[in-house]
Amino acid sequence: MYRASNVYFICGFAAIGGGLFGFDISSMSGVIGTSAYKRYFDNPVSYRQGGITASMPAGSLVGSLASSFIADRFSRKVALQVACILWIIGSTIQCASQNVPMLCAGRVVSGLCVGITSSLVPVYQSEIAPKEIRGRVVSFQQWAITWGILIQYFIQYGAAQIGGGPDDPNQPEAAFRIPWGIQMLPAFILFIGLFFFPCSPRWLASKDRWEEAIQVMAELHGGGNVNHPKVLAEYKEIEEALRFEREEALSSFAALTQPRIFKRVVLGVSVQMWSQLSGINIMMYYIVYIMEAARIGSPLTTASIQYIINVVLTLPSIVYLDKVGRRTAMMFGSIIMMIFFFISGALQAIYGQPNDGQGGSDITWIIRDNVPVSSAIVAISYLYVATFATTWGPATWTYTAEIFPSRVRAMAVSISAASNWFWNMALAFCVPPLLWNINWKVYMIFAAFNGCALIHMALCAHETAGLTLEEMDDVFDSGLPAWRSHRKTSRLDALRNDIEQGRVRIAAPLLTESEVRGGENKTFALSDLTYLASERIAKI
Repeated sequence: MYRASNVYFICGFAAIGGGLFGFDISSMSGVIGTSAYKRYFDNPVSYRQGGITASMPAGSLVGSLASSFIADRFSRKVALQVACILWIIGSTIQCASQNVPMLCAGRVVSGLCVGITSSLVPVYQSEIAPKEIRGRVVSFQQWAITWGILIQYFIQYGAAQIGGGPDDPNQPEAAFRIPWGIQMLPAFILFIGLFFFPCSPRWLASKDRWEEAIQVMAELHGGGNVNHPKVLAEYKEIEEALRFEREEALSSFAALTQPRIFKRVVLGVSVQMWSQLSGINIMMYYIVYIMEAARIGSPLTTASIQYIINVVLTLPSIVYLDKVGRRTAMMFGSIIMMIFFFISGALQAIYGQPNDGQGGSDITWIIRDNVPVSSAIVAISYLYVATFATTWGPATWTYTAEIFPSRVRAMAVSISAASNWFWNMALAFCVPPLLWNINWKVYMIFAAFNGCALIHMALCAHETAGLTLEEMDDVFDSGLPAWRSHRKTSRLDALRNDIEQGRVRIAAPLLTESEVRGGENKTFALSDLTYLASERIAKI
């Protein structure tokens, strides 16, 4: 059976799981402004709308915590397929919703899927990709999220025109049921496609399926040649890392509590927390409310521009994240987003006023008859999204997927992602009443959060770009502060060079001729593994 071997294609296709997250975000933001949704669900605002929106991240919180148990036992690939089934079930329930409780139940089930995919897609991508492009391909996750948001939003936008349009008091229910039904399609595509993709070689190695692991690595990084120096070097790196972990004889839970690992768990949890507290939640879930308050143009049309910006501006991060680094991206993003929130909040405080009935019924603070200020608020919203898209958006998922050792990676990433979903849930529930009750002050709160994130990342976030997953222990256990450079020659590069120069000989595990693509490669038994290494690399 055909099995994909192009890293970009594999990681890009797996990122459809991230696209499901984006679909769900837009499944709310695109309907809350339509008359059909407001009429059918009795015009939910404030805490009621917050509860509907928060039901998805509540399910995602549970899904992310459960993801590691499925992934470690059955593989990352199978866990993603389970998530696809949950998404299809959840979408069906949402599409058939008869009341708010049924809608929330469907969103909870869909949330279980999003929790699993948001945790495991980056893990799968990072374990597949070589270190030189790991940041780039894991960024596909965030890019897929932005595409999911954009596609679903425009599906919603088109469906909103059903009947007499979003302002028609008798608009048909199809305005929200059609998009909620269509969103199950990408999950079906991902479920089928994963049958043709390899398991993670690091997961295979953790189960002592070394023959399969090295064959996958050969297909991914060596053109099918199991004796390619890069494949052998990576094989040896993984073997040494697993041997060290097993010598400690600790369970995954016990390993997480070790001080050297626990500090990374805290860092991963914090990175995901700051990603949500940066304020992107406001801009994605409730952008329609912001545009209504600005009172400039059609809220749905104005908001759609933001989603296009989100997709386009994620592309630069895919190119530069491996060159500039994760730490720099997050710190720069925090500074700029903090400034934008302060400016937007100040403009609304100075030029805004309570809604006296001229604005929409779901907002309490508006900018009246001041086009320049309204335009500035909308422009700042766009610039904020552009900043998040190029910095925190992709860096968050990349960073948390790569800083943990193999034994605890799935579990630690699931805990980190659970932090994302906890704060996503809390903000989804709290933002509507906050916008209702304290208006512009919400922007000042999120500006302060970005300032705190800047300080935390400056003090605690080590740079990880350019290093293999097995070299993260060197970075975090070095004793150097986060702001000190850890740049050095990768062990993998040194070992690969020594293999190429003949100073080290490493033989692949025994493979049958049928397991070697093309049958051209002569292989050796693991017992034939020999070292002719100089003392310089004796510890590798």
